[in-house]
Amino acid sequence: MNAELLIMFTLDCDRAYLYAHPERELTPDDLQRYDEALARRATGVPAQYITGHQEFWGLDLIVSPAVLIPRPETEHVVEAVLELAKPQIVERRASPQACPERSRRVRIVDVGTGSGAIALALAKELLTAEIHATDISAEALEVARANAARHELTSRIEFHLADLLGALPPSSFDIVVSNPPYVGESEEDSVQLEVRKFEPRNAVFAGPTGVEVIERLIPQAREALCPGGWLVFEISGTIADRVRSLLSSWDWDEVAIRNDLQGIARAAIARKTNL
Repeated sequence: MNAELLIMFTLDCDRAYLYAHPERELTPDDLQRYDEALARRATGVPAQYITGHQEFWGLDLIVSPAVLIPRPETEHVVEAVLELAKPQIVERRASPQACPERSRRVRIVDVGTGSGAIALALAKELLTAEIHATDISAEALEVARANAARHELTSRIEFHLADLLGALPPSSFDIVVSNPPYVGESEEDSVQLEVRKFEPRNAVFAGPTGVEVIERLIPQAREALCPGGWLVFEISGTIADRVRSLLSSWDWDEVAIRNDLQGIARAAIARKTNL
């Protein structure tokens, strides 16, 4: 797969072209470019950082070492948010007069947006939702804004330079979603070398136990959400029990842990008490 990505990068073509033209020979310039890409890959640089691209939710995203590489597992988080948001949108369209205080658009914030993967996927699917995205890294926000412009979604997403939800007003959102850092420093040896060496450390490792950022996110999400709003965030199986305990200790309702297709805990979901 890496070799295929690098040859597509070398030839500046897509997979369909590559397989439709097996007779194409590499020019000397092509060979030099391919060899340079292979040499970088041999040092451990992820193929996505070499090509500058990664697909997520059917979107071709620009990536750089300033952002975590979007992964298919995070699409489970997007799916969970869509399941929660779509009924709200239908309800508000059907009876805005019955509940005027909830007749505005569904408001969603993606916390720690990185490349913008989650925010862009939601903007693509929820055409009437109001999408916000935060990140503590100005460089990451530049990548996210570039991806929004690339997919003509700039007008649909408002970006904020912020540490989690600190810069946003309280009781403003219907859904808070995040793919926070959740790997503990004690697990570092089990993480792939290319992740440890090349991806932004503060987007991978949360602290000694892996729940340090989530411990901050949970109370901030309660503050940012409207009554009855939802919090959805990515986790791993190693912290699932601790996350469930944290959510329960903050009196969230309808706490659930959703597994991915391999049966590994992947998303935590909880609802703010409707009080």
